Amino acid sequence: MGSARNSNNTRKARIEEMRRAEQARERRNRALTISGVAVIVAAMVGGGYLLVANADGDDKDDKGGPAKVEEAVASTFDKDAGVTSWDAKKLKRDHVTGSVKYAMTPPVGGRHHQQWLNCNGDVYDEAVPNENAVHALEHGAVWVTYTSKAPKADLEKLEAKVKKTPYSLMSPVENQKDPIMLSAWGKQRTVKGAADPGVNKFFADFVQGPQTPEPGAPCTGGLDK
Repeated sequence: MGSARNSNNTRKARIEEMRRAEQARERRNRALTISGVAVIVAAMVGGGYLLVANADGDDKDDKGGPAKVEEAVASTFDKDAGVTSWDAKKLKRDHVTGSVKYAMTPPVGGRHHQQWLNCNGDVYDEAVPNENAVHALEHGAVWVTYTSKAPKADLEKLEAKVKKTPYSLMSPVENQKDPIMLSAWGKQRTVKGAADPGVNKFFADFVQGPQTPEPGAPCTGGLDK
């Protein structure tokens, strides 16, 4: 009897010891599992942060970061015509979503926004985004620009001409070098006033002229600033 009782006590003690060992092992495994999950989650969060950070870094130039600098393209000046020309094929035409620092003012080509500025005889009283205006030039528009030094009478006559001319637009550009300037894709000239014969000549030559990269592309349905 005593022997049997001792045997039972020994077996119970062994079972209890095995149970404690199993419980201890389960606690260790649970702790390791939790630690492992924490490491994975941390890695995922960190990786996600890096991805977001990288994405933000990739977008920064196009969305509020430093302006893209448009490389200068060599130009030639035709003294007889009074027109400065840039090689239309060398002016970049990539679409960007941020600002562009152009090599000339007003710009006559280069990278620009996907949305063009409406140019169906549109007259803008305030400065317009260069990046959208350049896209209008790509469609074959002539852009009349002026500073505060331009005579009011000349501006009224130029405004009337623009309003009746599809594929043209007009807006102020205060930091340009002359009071009244005309621009097309890869073409630019200064005029003395609305009566300057260079105005009609420039319109005749370059409204949907041979320099146009995308002739016939629309001048409506774009940005209407």
